[in-house]
Amino acid sequence: MTAAKKEKNSLCLVTGAAGFIGYHLAKRLLRDGHRVIGVDCFTDYYDPAIKKNNAAILLSNPNFTLRQEDLVEAADSLPDGVRWVFHQAAQAGVRASWGREFAHYTHHNILATQRLLEWARRSKPERFVYASSSSVYGAAEKLPMREDDLPRPVSPYGVSKLAAEHLCQLYYHNFDVPAVSLRYFTVYGPGQRPDMAFHRFIRAILDSREVVVYGTGEQTRDFTFVDDIVAANLAAALAKQGPGRVYNIGGGTRISINGVLQLLGELTGEKIGIRREEAQAGDPAHIKWMRRTGRVVEWPYKLVASAVRRLRPAQGASADGTGKV
Repeated sequence: MTAAKKEKNSLCLVTGAAGFIGYHLAKRLLRDGHRVIGVDCFTDYYDPAIKKNNAAILLSNPNFTLRQEDLVEAADSLPDGVRWVFHQAAQAGVRASWGREFAHYTHHNILATQRLLEWARRSKPERFVYASSSSVYGAAEKLPMREDDLPRPVSPYGVSKLAAEHLCQLYYHNFDVPAVSLRYFTVYGPGQRPDMAFHRFIRAILDSREVVVYGTGEQTRDFTFVDDIVAANLAAALAKQGPGRVYNIGGGTRISINGVLQLLGELTGEKIGIRREEAQAGDPAHIKWMRRTGRVVEWPYKLVASAVRRLRPAQGASADGTGKV
């Protein structure tokens, strides 16, 4: 039994609750006996029906309440008494963050975070866990990446996530908001967004279509299974130390895109056709994480080779295909 499960009936706030990670996190909190307020504005970055299916599953649990609102507007009217805040809401996508679209990133990633921190300043939750991204590192000069490395984001998306991190730091140091930032490394798992690599690759393979690979395919990522991301959030919420700091949350398995495709071919028994296209602006060549020495976050890992066996594009009513909370 986890420490979070032992402490039942806490009131939790999960922003982005109908999204990929937010759904899995809210589901876990409900199963552990907590009450969850979810906030999600159902943006059209990908098919809103996917989020609506997730929300319907969560709403089947009487301990879940959904507020379908823009967080910028909703933050002022959030209730007091929330013990843990899990701020997962964000405008996702590295490649889509250029040009005029950046306005969405400043609104949903920066302004929404500032509004939520202002609410937390007044409401005083026990812990404020912010979902950051390894994109803040960008073109890192050395691998593995450490939390004390100088961030060098190479995309507007990465800039927006780093700005929100700085806001968390400011509100901790000036107003004692107990914020912790978790830098996620390439999350994957059941129900992930349709634009994400594993979903696109598996969907193309199952449909006997070519897989589109940007660049040579030798770029590497540290893929992290969504269950481990959830476990890290719970560990961060319960940690007695650590506010005002950032932590890398990764799977510990660095693998190239070509290596992923080889693995998928072995697991599916299918011959994979590949169409290579020009590398996209903002995509770093290599990502690998290193844990903070003496970190407060402990969680189990799932290796890509074993976890990917659970991966199939969601075809049921919920993100994990179970239809249960």
